[in-house]
Amino acid sequence: MPTSPVRLIARLALLIAAVAVPAMATGSPPLPHVTAGRIVRMQESSRFVPPHTVDVWLPPGYPAQAPYAVLYMFDGNMLFDATQTWNHQSWRAADTATALIREGRTRPFIIVGIWNAGDRRESEYYPQKVWRSLTRAQRERARAMDLKLPVEPYSDAYLRFLVEELKPRIDERFRVAGDASDTAVLGSSMGGLMAMYAISQYPRVFGAAGCLSTHWPGTALKPREGNPSPDAFVAYLRAHAPAPAGHRIYFDHGTATLDAMYAPTQQRVDPLFRARGYTGADFQSQVFPGAAHTEAAWAARLARPMTFLLPPRAR
Repeated sequence: MPTSPVRLIARLALLIAAVAVPAMATGSPPLPHVTAGRIVRMQESSRFVPPHTVDVWLPPGYPAQAPYAVLYMFDGNMLFDATQTWNHQSWRAADTATALIREGRTRPFIIVGIWNAGDRRESEYYPQKVWRSLTRAQRERARAMDLKLPVEPYSDAYLRFLVEELKPRIDERFRVAGDASDTAVLGSSMGGLMAMYAISQYPRVFGAAGCLSTHWPGTALKPREGNPSPDAFVAYLRAHAPAPAGHRIYFDHGTATLDAMYAPTQQRVDPLFRARGYTGADFQSQVFPGAAHTEAAWAARLARPMTFLLPPRAR
C-alpha cells in the first residue's frame, strides 16, 4: 500500500528532527565505544549558549604524530556508536578516520564531536544572518512551515562558543596545530548549513568545510512554494562565501528521501564558488545517486570529505 502523505511527512520529520534527541536527556550516557583510538568527554559551559557535551576522538598512537589537525563535527552524539543513537545508526567516524590516517590518505587529525542542542537544534544551526536578512513576513512564513523553530535562530552565539571558547580549550588541552589550514568543520543536513556558515563567518579560523546533504530548504521538510530560505542562502553566499585562497569547500547530496530536494539550490550555489575563483583543487560538489538522508549514507561516503578537507601535509 502506498505511503500516505501524512505518514511520509512524519517519516521525513524524524530524519531531520529526531537526530536532535539528546541521549543526555536521561542522564550522562557512557562513552561511545570505538574500535580504534579513544574518546575523551568534555562537558563545556559557555557564556553564549547552554552547556554542550563534546566527545573528542583521539586516533591510535596519539600523541605520537603531533601536531594533529582538528575536525570539528556537528551532531556529535551521532558520530561514533550506533548503540547509543536514536536510530541505531552512526557516522562510524572513528573507523573511517583511523583507516585514512593509517593509509596516509589524510594528515593525522582528531575529531571534536559537539553534541547538538536537542529540541533547539534547528534554532542553533539555522544561519542567523541569513534569518535576519528575511523580512518579518518571510520569517513568519518560514516558521509556519513543516518544522517550526522553537526559538529565534542563535547560531551567531553558537559560533562564538565554538570559536572563542571551545577551540581555545581544544588547542590548549590537546597536541594540535591551531592554525586555519589544520582546522576543518563538517556537518550534515542543518549541520551542513552550519559548516557553510562557520567558514563564511570565520574564514581565518576554519580552512575547510564539509557540507553533506546541506538542508537548503531551511526548516521545511519538503519543497514549498514561497519558502524564502533557499533564495536567502544563495544571496548570503553570493556576498559572504570565503575567498578560495587557503580554503577548501566540499558539498554533496544524495537523491533519495530529503536529499531529493537539494539539487535545485545546490546547482545555484556551485557556480557562486566557481565565480569566486574556486577550482577542482579547492572545491567539490558531489551527487550520490540513490543515497538517502541517513547516518548510514553519510558514513558510506565520509572518506570523500575527510580526504578532501584534510589531505596529507606537503613535505
